[in-house]
Amino acid sequence: MSTVIGVFSDISTAEKAVKALRNKGFKDNEISIVAKDDKARKGGTDMETGGEFGTDSIAEGTTWGGALGGVAGLLAGVGALAIPGIGPIVAAGPLAGALSGAVTGGVAGGLIDLGIPEDRGRQYEENLKQGGVLAVIETSDDKANDASSILRQHGAKDVETHGGKKS
Repeated sequence: MSTVIGVFSDISTAEKAVKALRNKGFKDNEISIVAKDDKARKGGTDMETGGEFGTDSIAEGTTWGGALGGVAGLLAGVGALAIPGIGPIVAAGPLAGALSGAVTGGVAGGLIDLGIPEDRGRQYEENLKQGGVLAVIETSDDKANDASSILRQHGAKDVETHGGKKS
């Protein structure tokens, strides 16, 4: 297995990449998206419901639609987490579960579990802190190049492929 990771500057671009990945045959259990949930702290409106973001809705993960656009309809496993040193984040896909178990290690700790070296994981965590949106694709080695190409075609920066978990 391989893990392909890239950083998008905004959620709408990441959303387009997720759609392209799905159109190419990637399954929801292969695709994860992680973004900082600044709206939880700054206040704001959920674009789908028109309601205000607040601690109740972030705790339930219901702000997902407003915070991360239409990705909620594309991926399962949505979670809202508070990561020390980063603050509130929202995540969808398999990585959401890994991050909930790795809160003390932060995002970098969760990425290490996917075969991403610690120094690169810390860099991706920093990208997230700066407002970047992480796309993480866990897939078979033969599909890793397709995943990398799709991420790059949709504007992802720092796209890398790493050896994944050993089965």
